[in-house]
Amino acid sequence: MRVKFSLQGDTGCNFTGNKVLFRFMPIRGLKIDQRRKRILEILARDGQVWVSNLAAEMGTTPVTIRNDLAALCEEGRLERVNGGAVKRARGILSTGGHSRLAENQEAKIRIAAAAAGLIKDGQTLFINSGTTAYYTALELKRRKNLNIVTNSISVALELGDLPSFRVILLGGDINVQYSFTYGNNALEQLRQFKANKTILSMDGVHLDAGLTTYHAEEAVVNRVMMERSEETIIVADQRKLGYESFSFVSYLSAVSYLVTDSGGDDSRLEELKKAELEIITAL
Repeated sequence: MRVKFSLQGDTGCNFTGNKVLFRFMPIRGLKIDQRRKRILEILARDGQVWVSNLAAEMGTTPVTIRNDLAALCEEGRLERVNGGAVKRARGILSTGGHSRLAENQEAKIRIAAAAAGLIKDGQTLFINSGTTAYYTALELKRRKNLNIVTNSISVALELGDLPSFRVILLGGDINVQYSFTYGNNALEQLRQFKANKTILSMDGVHLDAGLTTYHAEEAVVNRVMMERSEETIIVADQRKLGYESFSFVSYLSAVSYLVTDSGGDDSRLEELKKAELEIITAL
């Protein structure tokens, strides 16, 4: 068992915080409508924006940027996260899944950033429909030339218009409430592909019970994704650790990486360290 730590660093519409990723030549003197238009342009390109980066690029204060993000959030143009904002979920997830996206949002975004660090340009990926997998898909916008095969309608919509990405949405039956496809047609298509890595959100990650999900109809899709992939990355916040959900997917012996957060009950994480997989904790 190997353990790594990954450092990543506002939910609702009013928050504080910062995160520095890049240096910008400041664009000074932008009017409020120009500034907010620029924020939305960056958000459309990258899937996320950060207060500190925007303040540096636009030559203004973090307080001003936070006010801009709060206003755009109230207009329904974005979702606030710790230190910045992300795009509102598109497709079916945007109408029925905001409560799930908001649950433990800050941890999910840190996990997503750490998981995306395991992906290289040019790889082929399978991605399922969970919310942490969705946030990971947003982080993947920084990569190039990815081949994505997914049963998540929202992931397909988010990544499908990126010029260097090839995105395949598996056909089949549709779970409208949770925005994913499943069934024999989806499985038949899935078995035609081979991936470098599979990225899966899970409802339960247990040392003995293995990987479990609430959705029995998606469990077999997840299982075939793992079988047809060289490596499997599980993205799950600590609330899912030590928990067993409704439908079995796989034992932990088939998992390459578990990416989780640093919050919660440390004893559950310690128990999972007995498994033969690499644990990455996003701080």
